[in-house]
Amino acid sequence: MVAYQFPPAGGSGVQRSAKFAKYLPAFGWEPVVLTRSDKRIGLRDDTLLQDLPADMEIIRTPPRDLTAFPGILSKVGKFIAWKVLIPDGEILWMKRAVKEALARIGRGDIHCLYTTSYPYSDHLMGLGIKRIYPELPWIADFRDEWTNNPYLLDKPHPAWRARRESLMERMVLETADMLIANTPVMKRNFESRHPDLKLDRRMWVIPNGFDEEDFEQSGAESPDNRFTVTYTGSLYGRRTPDGFLEAAGRLVKTGRIPRERLRIRFIGNIKDQSVIQAAARNGLEGVVEVLPYMTHRDCIGNMLRSHVLLLLEGGRGSECFYTGKLFEYIRTNRPILALVPEKGAAAELIQKTRTGIVCDWSNPRAIEQGLAELYDRWREDRLRLDPDHEVIRQYSRRALTEKLAGIMDGMAGMKLP
Repeated sequence: MVAYQFPPAGGSGVQRSAKFAKYLPAFGWEPVVLTRSDKRIGLRDDTLLQDLPADMEIIRTPPRDLTAFPGILSKVGKFIAWKVLIPDGEILWMKRAVKEALARIGRGDIHCLYTTSYPYSDHLMGLGIKRIYPELPWIADFRDEWTNNPYLLDKPHPAWRARRESLMERMVLETADMLIANTPVMKRNFESRHPDLKLDRRMWVIPNGFDEEDFEQSGAESPDNRFTVTYTGSLYGRRTPDGFLEAAGRLVKTGRIPRERLRIRFIGNIKDQSVIQAAARNGLEGVVEVLPYMTHRDCIGNMLRSHVLLLLEGGRGSECFYTGKLFEYIRTNRPILALVPEKGAAAELIQKTRTGIVCDWSNPRAIEQGLAELYDRWREDRLRLDPDHEVIRQYSRRALTEKLAGIMDGMAGMKLP
């Protein structure tokens, strides 16, 4: 498993590979993980590492992380990593770590190669390994799209770089024996952009999910006595709380929701000053709290101490994906207030599981009505869900890993060139 983002690194990007690694042994596959060193990690969550088998083989190599430079050098490092190096700053790690990968594969007991992005350099390592070991089955897992990533619509690469990365992406799509997309929409996008590759025969959909054991360890929690709306995760780019805070501010200003009965919490790697300023602009001083990044386990505990969970995702292209936190949201048995594209993947999942209210992210009136409805249901003690538990169970990490193991089982018997 080539996964640059892996515990004890924290954040949403590590969850998918970490949970696959945790549950693959139950289906007959022993992971050997190649990742970065655990030194100088920005977001750290050692509980994620403790969740893995103690005897799991993890090979760690120096990260060459330019964004970790101190002081003013950090800005220079970030510019080089994000704007100069292609496809990403982790290419420096990949070029050195590939030697470790080849040496480990050379011992003869590796039967499948799995690479995951982001970073896309993980897949370039897969290309390099496949050239040396063409008989080794390779799965390339796309947590997010590459050249069609919605965030590139806001800040597109120069044309010359976009062409170069398109060639890299196509080489991965052509060469990998099997491909995995995170959402059905993402799979359709890959297929429509590369119809000649007939990806429908080689690309599977395995979404993110939730780990039932995380909820068992967190235990049952009682929600707070104020109407508490919680957002967990990161805020950046187009993913902002502005529309939600404007709607909440109008409801408080008009007395529709009494100030003293409302609490809004943002938890995660968040620039708290910008959120506090947005809260002040909307008259929500004392209502909005920003809590720092915390362990995954503690974060789930805070979800369970909430009445409503807030999901934010908007902008052109965001209908293609759902964030990893959504699957944990649907497991909490707390209503979701989703500010997302009405016809997107996230909206479809929430409606399918019957776990919340979808308000189009660009419709201020709908957001206001959705928040007011949930408050009224809480005030009248009827804030209850009737979720489809059968559908929800399909998204357990164990069930999703079983699907991955099934793909690997099939590949192990393939006659590859």
